[in-house]
Amino acid sequence: MNIRLYHAKILTMENSAVKDGEVWVRDERILYVGDGSDTEAVYEKLQLHGIVWDREIDCGGNLLMPGFKDAHTHSAMTLFRSMADDMPLQEWLNERIFPMEAKLDQEMIYHLTKLAVLEYLTSGITAIFDMYLTPESIADACVDMGMRCVQVGAVNNFSQSVELVEKMFLELNNRHPLLSYQIGFHAEYTCSRELLEQIAKLSHRYKAPVYAHLCETVSEVEECRARYGVTPPVFLDSIGMFEHGGGGYHCVHMSDEDMDIFQRKGLYVVTNPASNMKLASGIAPVYDYLQRKIPVAIGTDGAASNNCLDMFREMFLVTGLAKIRQKDASAVDAWEVLKMATVNGSLAMGLTDTDIVAEGKLADLILIDLHQPNMQPIHNIPKNIVYSGSKQNIKMTMVNGQILYENGEFASSIDVDGIYAKARKIKSQIEDRK
Repeated sequence: MNIRLYHAKILTMENSAVKDGEVWVRDERILYVGDGSDTEAVYEKLQLHGIVWDREIDCGGNLLMPGFKDAHTHSAMTLFRSMADDMPLQEWLNERIFPMEAKLDQEMIYHLTKLAVLEYLTSGITAIFDMYLTPESIADACVDMGMRCVQVGAVNNFSQSVELVEKMFLELNNRHPLLSYQIGFHAEYTCSRELLEQIAKLSHRYKAPVYAHLCETVSEVEECRARYGVTPPVFLDSIGMFEHGGGGYHCVHMSDEDMDIFQRKGLYVVTNPASNMKLASGIAPVYDYLQRKIPVAIGTDGAASNNCLDMFREMFLVTGLAKIRQKDASAVDAWEVLKMATVNGSLAMGLTDTDIVAEGKLADLILIDLHQPNMQPIHNIPKNIVYSGSKQNIKMTMVNGQILYENGEFASSIDVDGIYAKARKIKSQIEDRK
């Protein structure tokens, strides 16, 4: 499909400059980015006499930019939204979430993932880094919705297995253009040493990065010290877990030694400010990470702990909480946060073709409405997005060259009412299961 998006302001994320111009999309790729004055040269370069457009969209002076990347989420936890609120993390997990999760099956997770995708699209999220229980049904849900999904292994002492992680790594990285898979485990505190050593060996076998929940709470760090005499990152590094890169989700309570490891191994931090705040886990030292040039991406976490999958809220909290932690209003500039939500998220997920708006990159784009009151008057568009932007500003979400959400409506291929009905039915089934 050929789509021309014109009369746009364009933020490529290569730098903070916003330029007037247009973007051409052919099938799943960006064909052209420019001001539209050199089209004859473009046609000559492409050996074309012209292009027959399936759609030409007047962007009305609104902003085209790369879509946001939700670099840590548990999509199917949409079921648990507001079912287990106002509880400490360990109590929340062990008494409410884990028992309810045990009642889920593959089909349920399929439908609940589709519900999450609706929410991602309204927030301008074009790719997710999903960790949950049934990878194959999650993959099916995302393909059926047209959503780009990188999954990560969630192996622990109670569910999944190293064998499953390897199977999914081999299968999902070759199944569909929208799908990929990374090696991972739930957390140090839910895995035996033997299991963790098996994951490390798997990483070495395929020279692949590893991701996991890491240093989310004080108790997690203290319990690891009691078991192994060191913090989780130090222990995991000692068994060769990060020889091929990867990263950690949350990373709220990190020592200097932990950060040294992240620097040395080129690991990513994926911060989840709303979840960490709601569960009273703490405020991640994002300023320190940036000072050390440790790359930071942003995730929403699941809807059970957040409770909404909204990248605008996460971006504001990343910078706002950092300023409180540092007692410095200049800490963690909004431009750095916008890079976390786009470029860094792409790279953390292994998506090297979705980071910026450029010729040849994948067409994972969003159109932000600059004509809403919260964007006026315009002084600095990148800062406006982080400090005053909201989901109401998302006019269009395009994934892989397909427009999935536009002007408040989902694509006709998406059965929104059917997805809601399935979610209600699953809620009733879970409540009925003893």
